[in-house]
Amino acid sequence: MSLAQQWADARPKVAGLHFDSGACSRQSLAVIDAVAAHARHEAEVGGYVAAEAAAPVLEAGRAAIAALTGLDATDVVFTSGSNHSLDLLLGSWVGERTLACLPGEFGPNLAVMAANGFQVRALPVDGDGRIVVDEVARQFASGPPALVHFTALASHRGVAQPLAEMVAVCRAAGVPIVVDGAQAFGHLDCSIGADAIYSSSRKWLAGPRGVGFLAVRPELVARLQRRVPPVEWDVPVTVLQSFEHGEHNAAIRIGYSVALGEHLAAGPELVRARLAEVGRTARQVLADVPGWCVVEGVDEPTAITTLEPTDEADPVAVRAWLIAERGIVTTACELARAPFEMTKPLLRISPHVDTTAEDLEQFAEVLRDVP
Repeated sequence: MSLAQQWADARPKVAGLHFDSGACSRQSLAVIDAVAAHARHEAEVGGYVAAEAAAPVLEAGRAAIAALTGLDATDVVFTSGSNHSLDLLLGSWVGERTLACLPGEFGPNLAVMAANGFQVRALPVDGDGRIVVDEVARQFASGPPALVHFTALASHRGVAQPLAEMVAVCRAAGVPIVVDGAQAFGHLDCSIGADAIYSSSRKWLAGPRGVGFLAVRPELVARLQRRVPPVEWDVPVTVLQSFEHGEHNAAIRIGYSVALGEHLAAGPELVRARLAEVGRTARQVLADVPGWCVVEGVDEPTAITTLEPTDEADPVAVRAWLIAERGIVTTACELARAPFEMTKPLLRISPHVDTTAEDLEQFAEVLRDVP
């Protein structure tokens, strides 16, 4: 049985066409059942007892994240999602607050950087928004920032960044690199040993909403300062332990751990190859749809395809019409998504491994009929 069929069979039947995995993928029945089973166990024995019983599942989840990031399981903490992870990390940084990132940085990430008092400068990119690694190395030789924040795959453009090469440049310059893996994790190869990496559960890993992870190398942890409890309190709580301090939803962390296990069982390399195939097919099928221009090159190794309107089409209105009239879920990328790079709204599709060529051809036909 093909990977696409296995993935589809593991889930409830989709209502229409789901091309929105970059926002929120469809969970498997096993993930749904694991979340429900833990909630039931909490009702039977109490939340804290149930959480203790689930500790091995969560440790397996941390080990899976470690395997997919090139870090250790002891470097991994669960969070409520990507923005939460970035806020925890930047809020604990005690050094100079200068940071370099891509011009197309995700708007909410920029807001977190500003809220934590970071001065941001743009990294050099080419016309496709891809980092120019050699130029970065030259810039860092004369004046490196305190931190690099690197979004390996943007949410408004399906361009895969040269992640391993960028990590190598930062390591040579002695600049810690924090990787936003929200779109890349489970989609591209993230096992590159970054100083820190974070992501959400709900996107390409197809776990529950409201959970994510942050993984930080010990060398970078040593440069952070605990915020809660206050550092002057003499209590045996490490920085990473403090990141998991407080209330959380244990059930969805368990669901995420199950989704991570499913991803490893499917074969991360096979998943990446299939996603690249889906993206290539999507760009070929959509290339000639009147009124829209495919932004990415056809062989970009991602499943994210963005469409720029060439007439007066409004992606927000088109998205709403597609859902209401045809049961097709896409994303409208507005300017706030990448405020320093985008010049007009885009329509994005982000299909997963179960999407067929027939599904994409159906979408192309419907897109031709949008009023």
